[in-house]
Amino acid sequence: MKTFVIGDLQGCHEQMMSLLERITASGAVAPTILFAGDLINRGPQSLATLRHVRDLALANPGKVDSVLGNHDLHLLAVVHGIRPSHKSDTLGDILGAPDRDELIDWLRRRPLAIWQDGHLLVHAGVLPQWSVERTLELAHEVETMLRGPNWVDFLRQMYGNLPNAWDDALRGAERLRCIVNALTRLRFCTRDGVMDFKMKEGASAGHLAGLMPWFEVPGRQSARDPVVFGHWSALGLTVRPKLIGLDTGCVWGGQLSAVCLQDGALLQVACPPYQQHEGKKGPD
Repeated sequence: MKTFVIGDLQGCHEQMMSLLERITASGAVAPTILFAGDLINRGPQSLATLRHVRDLALANPGKVDSVLGNHDLHLLAVVHGIRPSHKSDTLGDILGAPDRDELIDWLRRRPLAIWQDGHLLVHAGVLPQWSVERTLELAHEVETMLRGPNWVDFLRQMYGNLPNAWDDALRGAERLRCIVNALTRLRFCTRDGVMDFKMKEGASAGHLAGLMPWFEVPGRQSARDPVVFGHWSALGLTVRPKLIGLDTGCVWGGQLSAVCLQDGALLQVACPPYQQHEGKKGPD
């Protein structure tokens, strides 16, 4: 059985359907399909995309799932009035949908990290102090909160850039916020794992500022196992030993990409520019 991971959809429903057809045409029998988060927002069909992924997951339990991305969390916060909609958001169709509450309930129960076929899948990154096992444990702490009765109260405390470095002594909202920021927002950090949330350019841009891509930090504890991630469109397709970056800028006129974890086969679908880079603001 094969497993395919698909990069950030961001509401690009037509391209998702084309890529799913490519996966079927590849001859894979009953494949596992995982999404790297940011299912919605900025693309033209956020509602259709979210509905389709949810329906696939419900129809194929244990075979289809997605990690949570920062745009997915943004939707949860907008629904409850915790965050305002941004002018580049394309969430209106979800907010007005008759099945909105069912969609939101499904979305909030998604994992922040998945271990599948010897690979760790997260939306954004992994702090250098965390092993794969530790990452899954910490992700579960946030998942438990988001799936519990006080999840909306947690959303009210989730946003903010501090603390920007991990400490095992962190507790409460600060601990969970740090975990969320690493798994859904991280691109650059220092050698000591201090996260930076301003730099969004390509991998080489941070060096003059004393920053480096999270996956280039010497001694990173998760480096022994393959990590798959999205989130970083300026990075583009990144395939290195034990590292796969799959955000290839679908919504910006790039491609929607999928990779097979077993053999490394890459499938891509070209996308029109639904958004312009100079307008890339809002949830990061």
